[in-house]
Amino acid sequence: MKLQINPIKYFRGKIHLPASKSYSIRAFIVAACGGESVIRAASDCDDAVVARNAARQLGCLVKRDLKNTCSIKAAQKKVQLRSLDVGESGTVLRFVLPLVSLFTKKLRIEGRGTLAGRPNHHLLQTLRQRGLSIKGDGPDEGIPIDFVGGELTSGLYTIAGDISSQFISALLITLPQLDGNSVIRISGAKVVSTDYLTMTLRILEDAGVVIDRRSEREFRIKGGQSFKGLKDFHVPSDYGLAAYHLAAATLLDSDVELLGHFADRYPQADGQILSLVTQMGVRYRKTNHSLRIKGPQALNGGEFSLRACPDLVPIMAILGLFAKGPTRLYGIGHARVKESDRISDLRRELLKIGADIKEKGDELLIRPWDVGSRKSLQVTLDPHHDHRLAMAFSVLGMKLGVTVRDIGCVAKSYPKFVQDIKKLGASCKKSP
Repeated sequence: MKLQINPIKYFRGKIHLPASKSYSIRAFIVAACGGESVIRAASDCDDAVVARNAARQLGCLVKRDLKNTCSIKAAQKKVQLRSLDVGESGTVLRFVLPLVSLFTKKLRIEGRGTLAGRPNHHLLQTLRQRGLSIKGDGPDEGIPIDFVGGELTSGLYTIAGDISSQFISALLITLPQLDGNSVIRISGAKVVSTDYLTMTLRILEDAGVVIDRRSEREFRIKGGQSFKGLKDFHVPSDYGLAAYHLAAATLLDSDVELLGHFADRYPQADGQILSLVTQMGVRYRKTNHSLRIKGPQALNGGEFSLRACPDLVPIMAILGLFAKGPTRLYGIGHARVKESDRISDLRRELLKIGADIKEKGDELLIRPWDVGSRKSLQVTLDPHHDHRLAMAFSVLGMKLGVTVRDIGCVAKSYPKFVQDIKKLGASCKKSP
């Protein structure tokens, strides 16, 4: 399905932001590990639904009411589970991998789409060293992944920190449940997406689990801990999804209010969008329940590290096109192994509108867009089945006019995205 988006004059109104996908997934997986939990207003995106279904398949009693409150009672014993479908959720896949031996004796983990090409070798190699018989498909060990036996043992876990923080979060969730004490040491030249580790630690803390974070590269974990459940967890609103509306409001004649639950106790990696746009010169008003912005506003380019928030690469690149002076996004090499290669694929598509954008191994350089270089009014951009590229290209469309292929992929994180931008004034229509 394609979405043709026309340039618009006004972008105004109020919408309710979706809940955080990342916190929703963490809440469901942690709830499955023990105790009784109440999770309020979780995201209904594809990945969060996969996490909720995974909790059910792992033996949890899951009840969901009409107000989207989920009551979850964790299983008391192992289940007879032979296969688990994680859809296209890389987060759910990685979180489940160390947990398998705690829930079942054998298991095939299956998925689809872009998940087939995402690497898991480093995590699986670590799990094999600690007692699991588990193997993925191909040299990168993608899906399907087969667990055929073994028990995970406590001790020293060394894991690369420059590929995905999900590997580390997965171990943080599992290791407290083992009998003995463990240590996680992070190797590699850098540690990426550390804010996501903080998110995992906060949810574990709410479930009564204690982790000793000695440094950015070392965690000490007492074994035999009991997960007490998330007693009343209200999932915060998703700053990463707010970023698209903030960007559109900055570029257009606008008055937009985003309503939601902005709880400072629960930091988000993508919450950095607020400091990033502030550095670009954007002004906004924020309370615990709303985020309001008026536009258009002048943007300044600059140098921005997105090491901790690779999901913001596509929308920051779009803002860079309309900034005064060049915009350099760096520390983003790990964005190449997301749903798409968010460096090369993004650059390739933006070249279609005549953008001056260059890439290196872990950075993008975007120069201000030249209106005279546009090749056509309705360029068709391919998001490469990446929801964040699709939403970023849609924001570009409201400014310039583009057609976005495969718009349905936004359901991975934001099923009502098209509905919400239309409510705020977007002029768009779907076609086969």
